[in-house]
Amino acid sequence: MIIEFAIIVPAIFSMFLASVEFGLYSMRQMFLDRGLDLAVREIRLNTGIDIDGDGVVDLDHDTVKQKVCDYAGFLNTHGSNNCDSTLRLEMEPVDPFAYVGLSGRADCVDVTQPVNPPRGFTNGVENELMLLRACVKFDPVFPTTGLGRAFEKDGAGKAMMVSMSAFVQEPI
Repeated sequence: MIIEFAIIVPAIFSMFLASVEFGLYSMRQMFLDRGLDLAVREIRLNTGIDIDGDGVVDLDHDTVKQKVCDYAGFLNTHGSNNCDSTLRLEMEPVDPFAYVGLSGRADCVDVTQPVNPPRGFTNGVENELMLLRACVKFDPVFPTTGLGRAFEKDGAGKAMMVSMSAFVQEPI
């Protein structure tokens, strides 16, 4: 009986830890998707303030990042998982007739490396197809067991989560 207990209990406990990790990962992913979708809706409908009067709202990386973080609720926690310090965005125009997507690897923050500017962030014009990709880093709850161990991590032990959205800037 002791042998069966010693074999079965660690397996069940590992499945429990993996299910908790997966549940929190799914919740983070849902909030990242929600934050990105609401920010994209605001960008697409061009409801911001036109600073230079050319009919296009010029949004920089930090402004859009703040919008995503504001809408993403659960991701905007304090400490090492703060959305403001772990979220990186890429936004590029795309030609729908000669499609070339974003690069294969998402541009993510790595706190163990020197700070680099965002890889690509270009504002679109009216009726232009845009791709927006968000990458956020987070600390796994159980980094040494189950699903937490399977995540690809950076030098600081943070795993990454990516969300993408495509939109067409509406004409004014």
